[in-house]
Amino acid sequence: ERQLLPLVDLEPEENPRLAPLRGCLLALTSHRLVFLHEASLSARALPLASIVHPYPPHRRHNHNPLRSLFSSSSSSSSSHHPRIRIQISLPPSRSEVVAVVVTCKADVDVFYGRLLEAIRARAWEAAAAAAPAGGAPVAEGAAPAEEDLAIRMPVVGVAGILRKEQETWESAGQNLQDAFQDLNALMSKAKEMMELAEKMRQKLLTNSSAQSNSNDEEMGSKQDMQDLLLSVGIVSPVTKETAGALYHQQLSRQLADFVRVPVERAGGMMALVDVYCLFNRARGTELISPEDLLQACSLWEKFDVPVMLRKFDSGVKVIQTKTHSDDEVFARISSLAQKPDALLKGISPSDAAFTLGIAPALAKEHLLNAENKGLLCRDVSPDGFRFYINLFNEIDLQNIHLPKAHGLYHTWISLATAAH
Repeated sequence: ERQLLPLVDLEPEENPRLAPLRGCLLALTSHRLVFLHEASLSARALPLASIVHPYPPHRRHNHNPLRSLFSSSSSSSSSHHPRIRIQISLPPSRSEVVAVVVTCKADVDVFYGRLLEAIRARAWEAAAAAAPAGGAPVAEGAAPAEEDLAIRMPVVGVAGILRKEQETWESAGQNLQDAFQDLNALMSKAKEMMELAEKMRQKLLTNSSAQSNSNDEEMGSKQDMQDLLLSVGIVSPVTKETAGALYHQQLSRQLADFVRVPVERAGGMMALVDVYCLFNRARGTELISPEDLLQACSLWEKFDVPVMLRKFDSGVKVIQTKTHSDDEVFARISSLAQKPDALLKGISPSDAAFTLGIAPALAKEHLLNAENKGLLCRDVSPDGFRFYINLFNEIDLQNIHLPKAHGLYHTWISLATAAH
């Protein structure tokens, strides 16, 4: 005896002529499944050798979320209990499917594991080899018996098609359940990690304020640690349910605290679209709309925050630090445009983006601003925009046709003459 289940039902799934057996005691042995029915003082046995395949335990409706969409509410109460479907082989060459419905409080997975172990052990074959019927010895390489052939015979016909369809539904339901369980576990672990990161960040802030006389190297390492912890995500994102009427004010302050580090790493300016993606990723499932983001950014004028919302003439909106200076950007662009290759071929927004370390869309806005300041000239062609250093500032209006022997104009003439 390997396992006992005190209360089970035995139900046929394909043959309505077989009457179900209710309220049985199920005993699993090394050779068979024994169903003991105390009310009628009867018993039934199912040899393990006749089992073709035992299916994993499941609930007919609750376990499968796909089938539950189409199931009727008038199903029997036994359908909500765990079921172990067993395909058995019957002589001469047919098969049936019966279901063991576990109506008691027992670990069905453990019983199913013991059942698999008993089937794989095949103790009946060892007993048959030890005492063969009729005293005739069994040859070591003998052909399989008729019973073994019946066990290996596949199920065909309408019954096989229906069973295959049911297995597909069960597999899809199991995959969905496993996916949602993995997602819930990931979300719970992520929440714990964010809470830990917030506690460590607060502790670092407390230590840095208490030890204000520490050296610059320690302060730099603490700042790097704070930046890493902030990148984990926002532990308590502001929501309309928690903030109420002060939602946009609190969201504005939280956005300013969050966006400071990524904006500084991006060179002091980031596109509003990039900020929207980063902020929503940090908020997890508490996403905000673009309108809420714009309204939160517009409130920065009322608060003392280190960032601001800026709109270019073309309509592109960016978030930049208040210490950001366009003069520094113009100086780097001017230096790039004065290189020999740039004097002849000009620079594109991609070239400026590579030099400035920003997105090409923002680099184009900086180039257009430099053009408005009179630093660059623009050439529009089918290949796109090309920007050149403004050589008109080098021309003497009193002697327009007299080339200079020095300066950018002279360098440009020398390079153009050498190129031709």
